[in-house]
Amino acid sequence: MHIGLATCSTLPDWEIDDRPLEDALRAAGATVHHPVWDDGTFDFASLDVCLVRTTWDYEHRRDAFVEWAAATTRQTRFFNPPEVIAWNTHKSYLHDLSEDGIPTIPTVWVERGGTLELRAVLSERGWTRGFLKPVVGSTARATFRFDVRDDSIVAAQSFLEERLASESMMVQPYLERVERHGEESIMLVDGDITHAVRKTPVPGDYRVQDDFGATDAPMQPGETESRLARRIMAMVAERFDVPPLLYGRVDLLRDDDGTPMLNELELVEPSFFFRHAPTAAERLARSLLERTR
Repeated sequence: MHIGLATCSTLPDWEIDDRPLEDALRAAGATVHHPVWDDGTFDFASLDVCLVRTTWDYEHRRDAFVEWAAATTRQTRFFNPPEVIAWNTHKSYLHDLSEDGIPTIPTVWVERGGTLELRAVLSERGWTRGFLKPVVGSTARATFRFDVRDDSIVAAQSFLEERLASESMMVQPYLERVERHGEESIMLVDGDITHAVRKTPVPGDYRVQDDFGATDAPMQPGETESRLARRIMAMVAERFDVPPLLYGRVDLLRDDDGTPMLNELELVEPSFFFRHAPTAAERLARSLLERTR
């Protein structure tokens, strides 16, 4: 069986977190390929299945990426489904889940080319600190935290106006507990939780990616967090009328009261932190092969 783990041409050499998955697939007798998603010379029809894994440059060409996913699913088995990918690559999915009752971080949405007065928004919402992020983005790109009590709000206003010239943005309250508590990531396969990690930024920072020096360690999610993660995954499958999604990652932050809030839902190309749970790689490999057969 030929398995494609779709990647990008800019993947750094040090990125090896998927090796346990590759080893599990090869141990089961599969041949593993690493096609670059936008390589027009690769024949995706030669694969028995294609799994999106490290396509980490799609945010700069989202429309092309969504079109690629739709085209590839006509050539081979494809996970996760392209309609889910189209939905999940634009953070308006958070609005949809909020409307469905999932606790998400309050958000003010600003369309590309629009205008917004940050000081007025924070005053109206009663927020002291704010956070800016793009509606299509990853690895903390184009994010900005600010405070109405100092000059950072002036810099944030300029930053927002600059970004709005080329992309839509989100304004949220800044959840300060991320600096102490970090972000909790819960990984699921077939709707079942396999493991979880806590990602902790360097002191004073909010960025939980290892690109910025953050660390990660295995953790045991509480019952509240576990129920929430399973509920979210079940709701997405119901929304698109598909079986339980093959895989996904639920990222949670906590508000000032310690309540878990959905920060991101990663259904396209999430890092799965297999280094902390090799058995999760075996579970994903087994599920992928079962679905393909």
